[in-house]
This record gives sequence, C-alpha cells and structure tokens, in this order.
Amino acid sequence: MEGLDKLLAKKKRLTEPENGSQRQSSSSVNFFHSSKSTKLLEHITFVDTPGVLSGEKQRTQRSYDFTGVTSWFASKCDLILLLFDPQKLDISDEFKRVIESLRGHDDKIRVVLNKADQIDTQQLMRVYGALMWSLGKVLNTPEVMRVYIVPLTTSPYVRVSPVLWVELFEKEQEDLLSDLKDIPKKACDRRINEFVKRARAAKIHAHIIGHLRNEMPTMIGKAKTQKRLIDDLGDEFAKVQRETHLPAGDFPDVEQFRELLSGYSIDRFERLKPKMIQSVDDMLAHDIPQLLQKFRNPYD
Repeated sequence: MEGLDKLLAKKKRLTEPENGSQRQSSSSVNFFHSSKSTKLLEHITFVDTPGVLSGEKQRTQRSYDFTGVTSWFASKCDLILLLFDPQKLDISDEFKRVIESLRGHDDKIRVVLNKADQIDTQQLMRVYGALMWSLGKVLNTPEVMRVYIVPLTTSPYVRVSPVLWVELFEKEQEDLLSDLKDIPKKACDRRINEFVKRARAAKIHAHIIGHLRNEMPTMIGKAKTQKRLIDDLGDEFAKVQRETHLPAGDFPDVEQFRELLSGYSIDRFERLKPKMIQSVDDMLAHDIPQLLQKFRNPYD
C-alpha cells in the first residue's frame, strides 16, 4: 500500500494542470483578437455540425435551403471549417446532403473537434476514432482527413485532466492557425492552377477547331466531310495530339465534344491563329511564374 500511495501521489502531480485549469495559449488568444484574424475569418465558412438536423429533427421544415446556402458560401470562400462536438458525431441525412453540396471543394475542407476539453482521456480516444471512421464514409478524399483537436474558445479550458492535454491543444491550435494563415497562398495557387488549366484547355480547343476547319472542303461535299469528321472524332483528336505534342490527358471527352460539335457547321469556324497560340504559350511560360513570385502572404 505504501508503494501504491507514492504512485497515486506521483500521478496526481502529473495530472494537475499548471495554475489550476486556467492555462491557455496566449499566442492563440492574441491571434483570435487581432485585426489580421478578423480579416482572415472573412475567407472562412464555418459549418457547425451540431446545428445540422439529425434524427426526428430532420422532419422539421426549414424556412430556407440550408444545403443551398452552405454550397453558395463554400463557393465564395477559401476554406471550410467543419466543427464537431464530442457529444454529437452522428452523420445525418442532412449532413450527407451538405457534404454532397461541397463536392469539388474537398481541398478547402478542414475538420475541427471542438469542446475536447469537456471529456476525459478515454472518451477523447473513442470520439477521435469514431469521428475519423464516420468522416471516411462521407468524405471522398484521396488522403485521410486531418482532424484538429482544438477547443475553440478564448476562455480557460473547462476541464483538462493531464497537463499533456493542454500541450496537445496548444500544438493542435498552432497547426490549425498555421493552416489558416496559409489560406491566401493556397487560394492564390488554386485559382492560378484553375486558370492555367482553363488556358491549356482553350489552347487545345483552338487546335482541334483549327484542324477540323482545315479538313473541310472549299466548295463541294461539306456535309459529308463534316459527318465523317464527327464520326471519326477520336482519330482526329489523335492527329491533333501527334501534330502538337500536347498531353492526351488534357483533351476533352470525345463523346461530349461530338455531341456539342453536331450542332454547328464546321466550315464556319475560324481558322487557327498561330500568334494567339504563341501569346498563350508566353503567358504560361513567363507571366504566370512572375505573378506567383510577386504574391505575398499578408498573414506572415
């Protein structure tokens, strides 16, 4: 019993938080109260999952389209924070519809386990595992989604058992804030990548249209030639790819392009203008890299 008393006394010293339960990350609190954080929050959409209807509450008719509103805000922001509470982790049908509306914005989503200071160690392990398992069923991401264990509060933590928890919360909060501060750069990179993707698609489209236009006769047999070109569109794509050495993966879907092409007269298309293609190549090779070099993160 004497040895047990010493072990319990040692455990008590390890589990007592510094300054009672009032320890809090001053750097995090200062950031949340800074003018920079206010500007940063304008780029974030918060989805507080306890506010998503579940169970019998789903039968309640909202006075607005919750899924539509969430999707609209997601399209306008640079980051989406999904907030979960330890006491409510069920994935309801409405939440699934919300996630479905966020398709295409997966790279913007971050998951935060809020109010983690209100449960003990064993519960935290179970909650974290259950949340990861539930998210894996609804979020179709190539990598496992990172879950930040961060009590989002500027007040002292409610209940912190081991001191190590405080350190865990602070490290998780620092990682989350670092991720949030990097929003402008990631948003800029994403938008530029989308712009480059569209520019490359436009370039390939111009080459395809120019090639088809050159294949059309000047006077006789236009209808017959157009039908042949549309029917053999896959082979025509291959010809363009060999001539231009452009990546085959960047070419549009053959069936979809064939369907769209059938509603137009190919002989009325503009011929390819090499100077315009050269302008696009110069932009991709020089202008875009220079633009990226000039960008500065305002939150650094």
